Parts: sequence; C-alpha cells; structure tokens
Amino acid sequence: MKKYYRIMLGAKSIYAEQCLKGSFIGADFDVNQDLTNELPIYWRDFNKKFRPIWLKDHPDRSKVAAGLACGMLWTISKGVSKGDIVLCPDGLGNYFVGDVVSDYLYYPNEILQHRRDVKWYSTSIERTSMSKALQNSTGSIGTVSEISQYANEIEMLLGSSRPQVLTTTDSTIEDPLVFALEKHLEEFLVQNWKNSELGKHYDIYEEEGELVGQQYQSDTGPLDVLAISKDQKTLLVVELKKGRASDSVVGQIQRYMGYVKEELAEPNQNVKGIIIALEDDIRIRRALAVTSNIDFYRYEVKFKLFKG
Repeated sequence: MKKYYRIMLGAKSIYAEQCLKGSFIGADFDVNQDLTNELPIYWRDFNKKFRPIWLKDHPDRSKVAAGLACGMLWTISKGVSKGDIVLCPDGLGNYFVGDVVSDYLYYPNEILQHRRDVKWYSTSIERTSMSKALQNSTGSIGTVSEISQYANEIEMLLGSSRPQVLTTTDSTIEDPLVFALEKHLEEFLVQNWKNSELGKHYDIYEEEGELVGQQYQSDTGPLDVLAISKDQKTLLVVELKKGRASDSVVGQIQRYMGYVKEELAEPNQNVKGIIIALEDDIRIRRALAVTSNIDFYRYEVKFKLFKG
C-alpha cells in the first residue's frame, strides 16, 4: 500500500526548484559516502552503524540529533518505497507532488547527494486549499514527515473524486473517529504546550532552535511527543491513545520508552511516559497499576457558541 510523505528539499526549500527541474528528491545530513550497500531493511540497523559515525563528526550534538539525522536519511534513501507519493513545499505556499520512481542513487559533490528519482505531477497543491490538520502536518519541523493519514484529502486535492472515509488497517485501533480527533489534538497540544500542565515542567525537544520532538521516529514507530525536563534530567514520552485499545497503548508507550532509554538517553537521564486520552477504563487502570513511570492524563473538549 502506497504511503504519503512531506519532504523538505533543503532548509526553507532552498533546493526545491532544482529538484523540480531535475526530477528528484534528496538529503545530505553530512554523510559523505555511497549508501548503496549500506541500507538495511530495518531503520534501527542503519542507525546503529551510522549514528556513532555522525556523532564523531558532530561532537557538539546530542544523541537525539544523531538519531533524527540518521533516521531521516534512511527514510529518504530506503524507507520511502517506489510508488509512494511525496509532497514538497516550494517555499512560496505550494507543494510539488510526485511519484518516487527509483531506488537509492548517490551523487557525490552535488546538492542533496543521497537521492531518489521522482516523476512530478503537472498539478501542484496550494497550502491554502488544505485542511488545517494537513497544513499542520505538512508544516511540521524536520526533513521528512509521513502524512498517509491524509491520503484521501490529498487525492481529492489532486483531482480524485473519492469521498473521504475514516478507515484504518491498524488492528489495535478500536475507534477511527477518536483516532482522527486525537490526531488533531496532538497538533493542538504541541501548539499550546507552554500553556499546558506539562509545559510547566517539560519542553518539547529542540535541536538548534528547531522543534524536533513531535513525531520523533523510533524503530517501532513515531513518538507523538518527545520532551525533556527543564533541568535536563528526564526524557518524557507523550502518547495520545488515538482510539487504540488501552492495553495496546500501554505496550506501545513502553516500547517507545525502551527505545528512548537505550538509544537516546544520556547516562545521567531517566525516562518517563505519559498517556493522554479522553477517558480511562479498567484495562488501562490495571495495566498502569504495575507501572511506576507512566502517568495518565485525561483531556476535555469544550465547544461554545457566542452570539455576536
């Protein structure tokens, strides 16, 4: 099944025009070698080898930054499959759209040296025509973000007449409507983080002034939010339930926390987790009763009308 990705073509889309003319997407991340025989099936195997190399070349950077750089490089070089759809901002409010049509290609000493060929469509998408949720997802910080959950909307913007239907192939999701709602709430939480209860004690993880803690990629899927305590001693994994079965989401956040502990945390840092959902139930209470480092928060949605 094809996936959909937002790909940044250089900082602030500086290489967008060249990529459009040359029919390619690409990345750099200061990894100056041919990766043709260095792209394993699993993202974690690539990171295990290249993260120490990247950190050696960037001794002033953190493990989080290294994981982000290597993960995005692998995604562009290997994770994105032929036939997948990419949306690339041109820096002027529009998105080029195209099909990925090649495997990994290496162009040393050129811009975005780690490349994939793309067949661009004649139709582009204006940012103003997107829903607010899609605007937020395509405007997220980072080189790569998967936006497959908006496949129906993207196809409609490209001219398809297919209606938008809330469906999912994830067997752990019990309620697609709640899944969609909580995806929007993730964007709201990030945008209003500093005014939330969590914002009093934690900051969403940043690297060089850029927010990288939303949808931070791990080897078992993206973390909704990765944050760090204001004293820098605790890494926090925040996961919205997103309509999933309660026992499933507990296992999910534990996997993410295990990844953060093993791969990202410095020796003096510990790892905690928070699950946010509309309501709890007996299964989530039972699961969390034997877990000391995961807290549960409920959210509340309010809607008011005021006569003008």
